[in-house]
Amino acid sequence: MSFHDIIGNEKVVQRMSQAIISRNISHAYLLEGDRTIDKLSIAENLAKAILCEEVTGDSCERCSSCMKMNHGNHEDVIYIKAEGNSIKDESIEEMQGKIRNKPYSGDRNVVIVKDAGTMTLRAQNRLLKTLEEPAPGTVLILLSESMENLTQTILSRCIIYKLNPSQMPEYGMSMEGAILIADMLLEKAAFYKISKKISEFTTDRETAIELLDALENWYRDLAVSTYDVKGHLVFQTERRKEIQKRSRQYKGDALKDAIGAIEQARNDLNRNLNINYTMKNMILTLIT
Repeated sequence: MSFHDIIGNEKVVQRMSQAIISRNISHAYLLEGDRTIDKLSIAENLAKAILCEEVTGDSCERCSSCMKMNHGNHEDVIYIKAEGNSIKDESIEEMQGKIRNKPYSGDRNVVIVKDAGTMTLRAQNRLLKTLEEPAPGTVLILLSESMENLTQTILSRCIIYKLNPSQMPEYGMSMEGAILIADMLLEKAAFYKISKKISEFTTDRETAIELLDALENWYRDLAVSTYDVKGHLVFQTERRKEIQKRSRQYKGDALKDAIGAIEQARNDLNRNLNINYTMKNMILTLIT
């Protein structure tokens, strides 16, 4: 798999490719996007293109480096992931020890930090030392669903690529359901009617979270459209006029409160609370 095989977020991928061609490669990247986006695949393809022995802006799929990436055994790629619910200080310290060594086969070490937003504050502070004084040739790629869980000092030292979920083909069904549910709430439909609709998305935890992601992105677009007149910040660019029109129907902190209720539901699902109970409780919160 190469950059050409990634469906959606083509502009972001193109920017990555151009940076590699020009050899203007940063020491740190942050890929932000909800769980509907396969951020790990994008990160691995970025790493593969950076390490490729042929500097084409993409992976050649022929050289020894690309072959190692395809088989998941590249010595110069280091993965960090959460142990339990968070990435601990010890994991960052271990990574720092590894990147002090020269790369085995090329001229770069690439570190991919999965679920970077789960890093403890102590782990983030330790990582900051690496971002401030990176080992020569080291590239860090952080993956996160939200930048809000990362300190500003870390964000300021990363090239941030915000991945747009609306550009992913499988996102359509969840978004259509989210818009319909949001409209039913806006029109103050009966609780049982909204519950019946939302039950279509509670077959499993993953589907429920995908709906929450879509619903939150919809409310986010409505919120930013109040000051983003040209629609540069909205995800659903093809619905820009529709979004601007609907946003006027929300008063005060209604959109902010709605996003807060969705975040609470997401946290409840992550704590393994009952799916139906969690989603219906969210609806009750949004109704009142």
